[in-house]
Amino acid sequence: MTADATAEVVVVGGGVAGLSAALVLGRSRRRVIVVDAGEPRNRYAHLAHGFLGHDGVPPSELLERGRAEVERYDVEVRPGRVLAIEGQINEFTLRLEDGELTANRVVVATGLHDRLPDIPGLEEQWGRRVLSCPYCHGWEHREQRIAVLGFNSWSVHTALLLTQWSDDVTFFPHCWRLSEDEERQLLARGVQIVPGDVEEVTDAGPLVIRVGGMPYELDVAFVTSTVEPLDELLKQVGCATADAPPNAVVVNAAGATSVAGIYAAGNVVDTVAQLVNSAAEGARVGTSVNQSLLDDDVASALVSAVVGPPAAT
Repeated sequence: MTADATAEVVVVGGGVAGLSAALVLGRSRRRVIVVDAGEPRNRYAHLAHGFLGHDGVPPSELLERGRAEVERYDVEVRPGRVLAIEGQINEFTLRLEDGELTANRVVVATGLHDRLPDIPGLEEQWGRRVLSCPYCHGWEHREQRIAVLGFNSWSVHTALLLTQWSDDVTFFPHCWRLSEDEERQLLARGVQIVPGDVEEVTDAGPLVIRVGGMPYELDVAFVTSTVEPLDELLKQVGCATADAPPNAVVVNAAGATSVAGIYAAGNVVDTVAQLVNSAAEGARVGTSVNQSLLDDDVASALVSAVVGPPAAT
C-alpha cells in the first residue's frame, strides 16, 4: 500500500456483492473501506429466497449480518455516496459527498435500477403485490391467481414460466404486441390473455388490474422491469461497455474492467444475477483483487531485496 493511501481497496456499494468482496479481502488482512449508499435493489422485498442457508431471510437482516461479519475483520463500512473515481491504479481518488478517499484498487458493486411501466398504482405495489422474479417468489404464490404485465420481450417468458406454479395465469399484453407464435404458446399453456392497456393497479383486498374500465381481481402480479445498471462511476472513468442492451460494463473472468485496478461485481455488470450469484461474484472479485495486490507486494519486495551475500573484502 502506498504511504498516503486511505485503504488498499475501496468497495463502492454495500449489497451482497460488495460485502462478499469485502469479506474475502478483510480475511486476507487487506485494509478495506466499504462505502454504502443504503439503497439495495431488493429493499422493497419482504423476504429473500433461493439463497442456500438464507432462504426466507428479510433482505435488510441479510445485509445487517453481512456488515457485522466484515467488520469482524476490521473492514470499515461507512454510509455515503461516491460521486466520482479519478486517477489510476495504486493512485485512485474517490470523491464523496463529504470528502475523499484514496485507494490502490476499487471494486464497484452499485447494483441496478428497475424501471417499471408507467401504470398508476404499480410502483406503490412494487415488492408487495407486484413482483419480478418467479424463481424468487413463485413458490409463495403457488396456486394463486397470477397476472403478468406485458412490458418487454421477457414478459411472455415470465408468463410461461409461472404456469409451473399456478394453473391460473393471466397475461395482460399492455404495451407489448404479441406475435402469433407467442400467443399460441401462451394459450397452449392455459394462459388467459386480456388485450388492452392496463389503466390502473390497486390493492383492494385482492389485487385489481383495470383494463378498458373492467376490473380483474387477482392475487399477485409479475412484471419484468427494464433494468438499468447503476454504472455511472464506471463509465465516467472510461470502462468499456457491451454493444447490446443493457450495455453493461464488460468484465473479464476475474471481474476486472478495462481500466486497470477497477473491478466490478453483482448486478451492475450481471443484470440477471440473483443474490446467490452476486455473492459468488463478489467473493471471486475479492480473491482477484487480493491476487493483484499480492503481485504488487512481491514486485516491491524483489526491488528492495538484497540479492546474494555481501562481497568479500
